Amino acid sequence: MQQLHSTGSFAPTSTSPTASIGRHLRWQVLLALAGILLLATLLGYSSYSLATVLVPDRGGIFREGVAGNPKYLNPLLCDATDIDLDLCRLLYRGLTRIDKQGRVVPDLAESWTVDDAGVTYTFHMRPDQYWHDGQQVTAEDVVFTINVLKDPEVFSLPDLTSLWRAVNVEMVDELTVRFTLSEPFTPFMDYTSIGLLPEHIWRNVPAPELATKPLNATPIGNGPLRVVETAADHIRLEPSPFYRGRRPYLHALDLRFYPDHASLFTAFENGEIDGISHVLPQDLPAATQRDDLALFSAVQSEYLSILFNLTNPDVAFFEDKAVRQALFYAIDRQRLINEVAAGQGILAHSLVLPENWAYHAGVKQYEYNPQRAGELLQGAGWVDSDGDGIRDKDGKPLRFLLYSNDDPGRQALIEQIAADWRAVGVDAVPTPVSFAGLVADFLNPRRFDAALIGWELTGDPDPYPLWHSTQAVGGGQNYTGWANPEADELIEKARAITDEAERRNLYIQFQDIFAEEAPAILLYYPVYTYGVSTRVHNVQIGSLNQPPERFETFADWYILTRRVPANQVPPAAPPTSPGGFLAPASGDDTP
Repeated sequence: MQQLHSTGSFAPTSTSPTASIGRHLRWQVLLALAGILLLATLLGYSSYSLATVLVPDRGGIFREGVAGNPKYLNPLLCDATDIDLDLCRLLYRGLTRIDKQGRVVPDLAESWTVDDAGVTYTFHMRPDQYWHDGQQVTAEDVVFTINVLKDPEVFSLPDLTSLWRAVNVEMVDELTVRFTLSEPFTPFMDYTSIGLLPEHIWRNVPAPELATKPLNATPIGNGPLRVVETAADHIRLEPSPFYRGRRPYLHALDLRFYPDHASLFTAFENGEIDGISHVLPQDLPAATQRDDLALFSAVQSEYLSILFNLTNPDVAFFEDKAVRQALFYAIDRQRLINEVAAGQGILAHSLVLPENWAYHAGVKQYEYNPQRAGELLQGAGWVDSDGDGIRDKDGKPLRFLLYSNDDPGRQALIEQIAADWRAVGVDAVPTPVSFAGLVADFLNPRRFDAALIGWELTGDPDPYPLWHSTQAVGGGQNYTGWANPEADELIEKARAITDEAERRNLYIQFQDIFAEEAPAILLYYPVYTYGVSTRVHNVQIGSLNQPPERFETFADWYILTRRVPANQVPPAAPPTSPGGFLAPASGDDTP
């Protein structure tokens, strides 16, 4: 039966099963599509709104410019050039190392003991330390290295050879080595920081040939980095797979060779390098203006000083303490730092670095005081009797030669010092000579009046080599000839005991005597400045014993980054150990 609708057309009066099922399926499909669309929208919104962050990624090569070319990639010979020191620090390690306070701390050795007599030192080595070829570092390597040092035919090492020949070394077991000294000598511990040689590589090479063998060009070390490529203009280092410490983010360190430090800033400007191993004072004004260069500064373990020759009869006036003190007061040392050294220095009041455990903060200080200088000279009988502007006494003018090496910076220093002295009636004649000539022709034979020199300070504060009276003759380095019995006694006592508190008390007394006697004028501790491109992240440079320690936190540096959701940031890697990247880890903490 059909029913007429108002539309004038016919429609079924009942629904067929097939049509009903089709409509039901269509609605299911539409609902499913709507759900998928809604889910995609929500997911897209979530991804869009969720914060993301940049995290360090692995890869990238850090290119640093260095002055000169490597000469010896050998830990026993690596003091020839600055770059040798840089490389040896990264390639080799010793039983111990020296921390920022001048204390000896563990490295390849995990512990040691000293007998009551202070002559027997027993070292226990870490069992998980390896050479770059995967061989374990053992006591055999220690004994082999020391026997090389004992060899009198190893050129350029007379001081080390002399010391080690007085030490007996024996292997107790695979990881234990014992040293026996002929008498107590506390600074001996500093010498245990020297890098080791691998016995299995070098055992068939006669000691005198160490410097000439090609093994120096492709060394096998035990440090955090290993050499993978050498060329005339660069050397590339990569993380050693056998180093038990943090694996750096960076894939490699590429040290690029330039003729001198003055060339490095230009190389950075040209985009050739990412790091400047030493930013010279004259480059600092331009360097500070660059937005793409971060500068890091640290006080160097060194001081600049003026030595007085107390044994030269031609300048016998230096024997008078009042004259020496007057010359100290007459120098505006802060102006030297600010104007001549471009601010790259910290006033020095002691022979000991301020961070060292033996530093005496209360030592006598010589502030700039030209009036006091004049009073001391006047009291010592030095007056300008003829009106020529130069003080004289008994017909002899207060005149002498002031030597330095011919480095432009050193020449500028002695010229300014001479100007300060002339202002109080003292005529010092600036006399620059070559560094080799200064040492060989003037300092060693004691044929000088006064000289500006720099002394490196690392490790134990023992002043014996430079200031004990026995070192004033026979090739010693007490170039001034200063002899003070009380100071000698303090030095001797301090190097024969191991208690740090007792030693510090003795060194404080020594610093007081030295400051009062003023056999040398302490100028300042130089500041070392390092430059790194801002494309390299997380670079941290703390206080340094030596510039090679700028790589202490190398494991934390990175160039590449990747973006991850904030809630998926991987756990932060632990910062480099207190000793830094160059110190061993206690176990394998490679991320």
